[in-house]
Amino acid sequence: MSFVQNFPFFSIIIAMFSGIISSVLPAKAARRLCTAMITAVVIMSGCLLIFTVRTGESFNYMMGHFPAPWGNEIRAGVLEAAMALFFSVIMLFSIISGLGQIKEEIESTKQSLYFVMVNLLLSSLLALIYTNDIFTAYVFVEINTIAACGLIMVRQNGHAIVAAVRYMVMSLIGSGMLLLGIILMYDLTGQLLIEYIRDEVEILAASGQYTVPLTVSIALMGIGLSIKSALFPFSTWVPDAYGYSITPSASILSSLVSKGYIFLLLKIIIRMIGFDVIKDTKITVIFFVYGVLGMIIGSVNAIRETEIRRMVAFSSIAQIGYIYMGFGLGVEAGIIASVFHILSHAATKSLLFISSSALIKVSGDSKKFKDLRGSGRRNVLAGVTFTVGSLSMVGIPLLSGFVSKLLFAEASFRSDTLTMVITLFALAVSTLLNVIYFLRTVITIYMPQDSCPLSGSGVLTKAKNPPVFAAVCVALIALNLFLGMMSEPIVNLIKSGLSMFG
Repeated sequence: MSFVQNFPFFSIIIAMFSGIISSVLPAKAARRLCTAMITAVVIMSGCLLIFTVRTGESFNYMMGHFPAPWGNEIRAGVLEAAMALFFSVIMLFSIISGLGQIKEEIESTKQSLYFVMVNLLLSSLLALIYTNDIFTAYVFVEINTIAACGLIMVRQNGHAIVAAVRYMVMSLIGSGMLLLGIILMYDLTGQLLIEYIRDEVEILAASGQYTVPLTVSIALMGIGLSIKSALFPFSTWVPDAYGYSITPSASILSSLVSKGYIFLLLKIIIRMIGFDVIKDTKITVIFFVYGVLGMIIGSVNAIRETEIRRMVAFSSIAQIGYIYMGFGLGVEAGIIASVFHILSHAATKSLLFISSSALIKVSGDSKKFKDLRGSGRRNVLAGVTFTVGSLSMVGIPLLSGFVSKLLFAEASFRSDTLTMVITLFALAVSTLLNVIYFLRTVITIYMPQDSCPLSGSGVLTKAKNPPVFAAVCVALIALNLFLGMMSEPIVNLIKSGLSMFG
């Protein structure tokens, strides 16, 4: 076995133990350990991606001395390595760009606990990507939920605590349904390792036995993860959770946490159940319907918002709808489009949250649109960064959002006529709505500041961007352009990963 094949296990364990060690460290040391750990995970994930691309094969890594089905396994291929690399890069950018806000807005005695949550969150995300055991996935789903809740409520004000409670309630409902689905699947198959479950499900599907319990199990797992990933109408917690948490938390929650659950759902759909069985149960139709509704209603709610952070949060609901719509198309091209959109949305949403917070800071800490007038001039870098993110969400060529919408449109032509018409209509309406609220915001931040006083007690200030913030903004813009301009090799990489994935 090559030494690189140990990297998935090393990544999960290093992140987990960094969280444990950070709990007894002072804030400064915890911050340095967290940054070093994420950097190490980025390097290991990059090496693993190169290794899997060169070999062209996935591999299983046995945990401990007991082989499957009694022991636990990690599985890694091109798709897993690419997701791990992308998630860790976005988390690194989110943390280092928000170090100043972490120092300012979190009590010094609780800053080390914040980095504990970040470490555990990354560990759980990596475990969801790599694990080959469905019950282990559930365990890390719960770790992910608790860590994410900690990131929201660390601010310790009324809004953040209420948002965290709402998030926890909805997440526990989703977790409960996921667990019920896993229990029923174990009762049907007697297996917990994903590949063994797949073999048993194929036998059940071919024989026609236990069709109803199998459908119920799949539905419970699908709905549970849909709730946790904020698919409409299970998304009422999103605006408060993203809007009232500190910027690094909002960036991580919107860009990564929901995507970790979606990646687990993708693993269940393709590797554990099989896409053909999923289509036979008609669950893809449910994904399609609610995905389209999320695209439209999320955007409508974003238009109605008067605060920039909540507007960006409602936009996330719409973008999650895109991903589920791709699953619901029932064709491989739709899955490819959804996976690409996971990357595109993660890169763009982190960019939008980071830049919008900088615009708020130079506007007397007011989130209201009327107070943000001229903020793009007071902080030129943040204004440009937000503009690039907005144009990507709208779907302007050369940016990642354009490629996502193009892939969804192309995938729709491979489905039936009614599905194709609905998809193209939804894409057109959603894009028009994107134009309304994103370009309205871009115009607002460059409008001259009027003579009316600010809503709060703050005052207008000029930007003093730290070098790290500037570097992150430039890197995220470059990443967005890279996804948009180098989409063909990335799509080919996704296709290769999915072929190993299945």
